[in-house]
Amino acid sequence: MNLLNHTLKYLAIALLGILSVWAVLFYINMLDEVYDSLDDGLDNYKMLIIDKVREDPGTLSRNTFGEGNYEIFEISEKEARKIKDIYQDTLMYMQNEKDLEPVRMLSTTFFQNGKHYELKIISSMVEEDDLIEDLFFALIWLYVALLASILLVNNLLLQKVWKPFYDLLEQLKRFRLGKEQSFEPVETNVKEFRVLNETVGALVNHAVDIYSSQKQFIENASHELQTPIAISMNKLELLAERNNLPESDMETVGQVIQTLERLTRLNKSLLLLSKIENRQFSEAEIVSVNQILKELTEEFADFAAFKNVTISLDAKADLRALMSKDLAAILISNLLKNAIVHNVSAGTVNMEINTHSFKITNSAKAAALDPEKMFHRFHKDSNDNNNTGLGLAIVKAIVGFYGFEIRYWFEDVHVIEVILTE
Repeated sequence: MNLLNHTLKYLAIALLGILSVWAVLFYINMLDEVYDSLDDGLDNYKMLIIDKVREDPGTLSRNTFGEGNYEIFEISEKEARKIKDIYQDTLMYMQNEKDLEPVRMLSTTFFQNGKHYELKIISSMVEEDDLIEDLFFALIWLYVALLASILLVNNLLLQKVWKPFYDLLEQLKRFRLGKEQSFEPVETNVKEFRVLNETVGALVNHAVDIYSSQKQFIENASHELQTPIAISMNKLELLAERNNLPESDMETVGQVIQTLERLTRLNKSLLLLSKIENRQFSEAEIVSVNQILKELTEEFADFAAFKNVTISLDAKADLRALMSKDLAAILISNLLKNAIVHNVSAGTVNMEINTHSFKITNSAKAAALDPEKMFHRFHKDSNDNNNTGLGLAIVKAIVGFYGFEIRYWFEDVHVIEVILTE
């Protein structure tokens, strides 16, 4: 839900509450005005009737409501003292409606020719249930009209007012670190948007500066580390080739060379992780997962034979993904190598390709791994010193880079599934 509609939702709820309260107050005030108007009319009618009775005493015999809507009864002085001007609502049978209808009635007394009389006058009034119904539907239409008006204002006026904000969001959505892009502030006269422009611009420029310096540092550090490591390994290999060292020293030299080789692999892996996390692999193409798995199966055939592991590939579908071909090869290579290395003698590695995913299954001595830790950097479930502990971390980084999903479970064998598309 966008910002304008989110605002409209709360505005609609608030408007409904305001209109409901207003409707109750309006109804009460309107009824009060209706009663005041009716009572004033009844007072005036009372005065006219009394004046008429004094001019024509023959009307004193009127004891039923007729066309004049009043009746007169003779009463005792005691009863007359008890009756004041009384206004009340009552029901009366209406001939045209064939039903009882609400009326407003005034009961009063007057003195004429030494006698006391009671005068009752009625006046038709609006039916409250009809009034409530009419008011309810009027408010519903008013509410709908107000919402439609607000929606129209939102889409025409407020969208124009908020245009700088949406332009800024669009720039941020398109912005990618590592690309030659510049952040251009949006032209606006609104103070808050100008402050937002300045703040976001400062943050973006700061992020670009940090990214550039970090990228340069990593590249320089990697290059500077590779050179002395390569030189050290060459010197150690030359020293070992002279064959004039004791056997114990030769073993030590061999161990140092293995350590340097592991350091080289570690350095390359960390550099690769940094490039992935800094999104430096921007070029993507349609990659055939089937082809990569087939090629890597052939490449790892000798290594699998050395480990006495059998590899099988079951392609049930033609799986393709939009990603860097190099990263696709690294992703699958790390998973396949991990399945071969952490296996048992005479073990198996089974690869299965489905419509939306591929999975690699391998036998192993170890029980189920911890899914929360197995993809962490430098996490190891074996004592292999040649293992850098970054293989699955790189796999997780590539999967996250492209928004894929990776799953692990244990069913007497270890299973890792990578879901590429939905």
